[in-house]
Amino acid sequence: MSGNTFGTLFAVTNFGESHGPAIGCVIDGCPPGMALTEADIQGDLDRRRPGTSRHVTQRNEPDAVQILSGVYEGKTTGTPIALLIQNTDQRSKDYGQIAQQFRPGHADFTYWKKYGIRDPRGGGRSSARLTAPMVAAGAVAKKWLFEKYGTVFRGCMSQIGEIAIPFESWEHVPNNPFFAPIADVSHLEAYMDSLRKAGDSCGARIRVTASNVPVGLGEPLFDKMDADIAWAMMGINAVKGVEIGAGFASVAQRGTVHGDSITPAGFETNNAGGVLGGITTGQDLDVSIAIKPTSSIISPRQSIDVNNQPVEVVTKGRHDPCVGIRATPIAEAMLALVVIEHALRNRAQCGDVNTSADKASASEPSSPQASFL
Repeated sequence: MSGNTFGTLFAVTNFGESHGPAIGCVIDGCPPGMALTEADIQGDLDRRRPGTSRHVTQRNEPDAVQILSGVYEGKTTGTPIALLIQNTDQRSKDYGQIAQQFRPGHADFTYWKKYGIRDPRGGGRSSARLTAPMVAAGAVAKKWLFEKYGTVFRGCMSQIGEIAIPFESWEHVPNNPFFAPIADVSHLEAYMDSLRKAGDSCGARIRVTASNVPVGLGEPLFDKMDADIAWAMMGINAVKGVEIGAGFASVAQRGTVHGDSITPAGFETNNAGGVLGGITTGQDLDVSIAIKPTSSIISPRQSIDVNNQPVEVVTKGRHDPCVGIRATPIAEAMLALVVIEHALRNRAQCGDVNTSADKASASEPSSPQASFL
């Protein structure tokens, strides 16, 4: 089955199924010489893994990562890095009833029509469980980018269902199960409890940023940084919309507002989301994604079976009432994978480029304009 490799210079091939013995990925193209251990990866996997609160699926997977290759004496060798995550808490019997049915909102119907066969256990290959290997690969990318450029990736939830979440501080994000940038999440807890009791689900909006991004990443016309970000984010399960910078709000902005004015000290605003003409400006990359409501719910819905007969589908098992709750580290990982791909491309094509501003900076280090450019 094609379509399972992300990237070219930093290529990540994802493998496995939700209820198979294991999932994982192979990273081909990681630069050599970087110190790397399982501990460098495990932290992000722990942020994404199931069973961490009552508001997410209670499937209890430790998601312990193993590095099988590509690292020698604690450093990357430049050869393929194989990462393996064992599946330890499958309940395939939960899916016996729907093996011959198509769940509304799921990929059951399209996989069946395309391949003539599908793995119904937890969605098989279409399961959001397959985001775990991408989070692992993203952790490797994050480490290299931080050591090379000081790039830092952060994400938070900015809306869940009908509830908009104001931004207070990044400090709050790791202190609650919603990745919310607010101190008090009691109203979010109550909202999720009521949703679960009703047998329903909701969507979410996630914001993810990258700071200290080098200027000049991105390849117009058709490999623009923002185009590749949108492509990567749409590859995440359940994502139905992507915004860069002001996004759809730019429709209501005037040109006098939307265009980010430039001063010798830098840009005054960031409506562009850190990208102009498909090339990074050096400002924060600022991305938002819209995640649809979880399709696996216990409320009965109408569908058909493999014989095209009408059926009523009730999806039992352990599912997230809002898949967006665990999506923040996934979005961070996919953004990191796009940035490292473009960083390696830019190093290959433009590593020896010196602009006039660079030359001015070398001869006049005290110049504010030179220091900005």
